[in-house]
Amino acid sequence: MFGFKRKNFEKIYDEELLNSINYLKQDWDQARQTEQAVADVDQQLLAHTELAKQKFEFMYRQARKRNIKNDRIQPNVYDR
Repeated sequence: MFGFKRKNFEKIYDEELLNSINYLKQDWDQARQTEQAVADVDQQLLAHTELAKQKFEFMYRQARKRNIKNDRIQPNVYDR
């Protein structure tokens, strides 16, 4: 309608989704490392780690649902 193709939008948003996934994975890894390094783990720290995990899992599932293929995120990036 305005000269933009749907594929261009999909490519742009797929790239943004991948950037978000990478950022959330780093945030989750940092939260896990902090949790392991701290002697007195409180509920707030546990909640932050769990929230970071849930954010990453949600975005990762969205990428899988959209069938995004790339070389930046490996299929085994999610370890339980």
